[in-house]
Amino acid sequence: MDYKNSGVDIEAGYKSVELMKKHVQQTMRPEVLTGLGGFSGAFSMEKFKGMEKPTLVSGTDGVGTKLKLAFLLDKHDTIGIDCVAMCVNDIACAGGEPLFFLDYIACGKNFPEKIATIVSGVAEGCIQSGAALIGGETAEMPGFYPEDEYDLAGFAVGVVDEKDIITGANVAADDVLLGMASSGVHSNGFSLVRKIFKMDKETLGAYHEELGTTLGEALLAPTKIYVKALRSVKEAGIRIKACSHITGGGFYENVPRMLPEGKRAVIEKNSYQVPAIFRMMAREGNVEEKMMYNTYNMGIGMVLAVAPEDAGRAQEAIQAAGETAYAIGKVEDGEKGVDLC
Repeated sequence: MDYKNSGVDIEAGYKSVELMKKHVQQTMRPEVLTGLGGFSGAFSMEKFKGMEKPTLVSGTDGVGTKLKLAFLLDKHDTIGIDCVAMCVNDIACAGGEPLFFLDYIACGKNFPEKIATIVSGVAEGCIQSGAALIGGETAEMPGFYPEDEYDLAGFAVGVVDEKDIITGANVAADDVLLGMASSGVHSNGFSLVRKIFKMDKETLGAYHEELGTTLGEALLAPTKIYVKALRSVKEAGIRIKACSHITGGGFYENVPRMLPEGKRAVIEKNSYQVPAIFRMMAREGNVEEKMMYNTYNMGIGMVLAVAPEDAGRAQEAIQAAGETAYAIGKVEDGEKGVDLC
């Protein structure tokens, strides 16, 4: 009896590392001091000495049951973008610049080519956010996961000067709420998605005119990464007063998190067009509107509050970074919370 006979193939692990190296290398930053394969990753902070009070911010998350669709469709090249996005968007929401990322892949069987494909998506997410992929772990766990399944999670660290941290403390009445368009469902609420639609290749592979693509492609669209758009706003000299990443819990849970006590967000639902995938989900699943807004991003992946005089320039800065921004509402005095009207 040996380790391979127990279900863990060490040689496959070595091959996975070799195959993923070309993807990882594309994410490198000058501050990275170590190569792939060590016991840890080292990142120099020398560059950030010029900040008054350099402050580290971090985020960790996974992809959740969206992975089930990747398994069914045997499509693994974008799911890593989701993993990175869920972490770095939270960091950017605090005003931070993502510095480095580490991933964790647990699988029932290590298929090196599949693992490398997953990591190629992680690397793409890192490239989009400017983070270096400085390490990770692939754990082969036979008997714990089915052979053709895996889990994917990540951890990111960023930096921000303490004076630039976005806290929401200075939000005032009449501040404008800007919403950045999402790419679709992103990486939340897939337990409900999997109840609305049959999870088989025929259903997911069906083309829908209203979506302009197959159902599976629409649902697997990778999560938007908003790092560059938020950086563009900052570089335009605009102070982002508050910021909310619209993830699990939708508008009702996430928008109030960006507000101080005594301030309320008022969002106009008709200020932008809700993407077809959400309209289809609500219709096919007979899901009430409030539940949709309490579960999904409904087409808005990030909400930020800016002073009224900065709103126009902020929209221009976001659009210059390649994202779409809408003026979706404003802040009012009142009990902390959110009204959708």
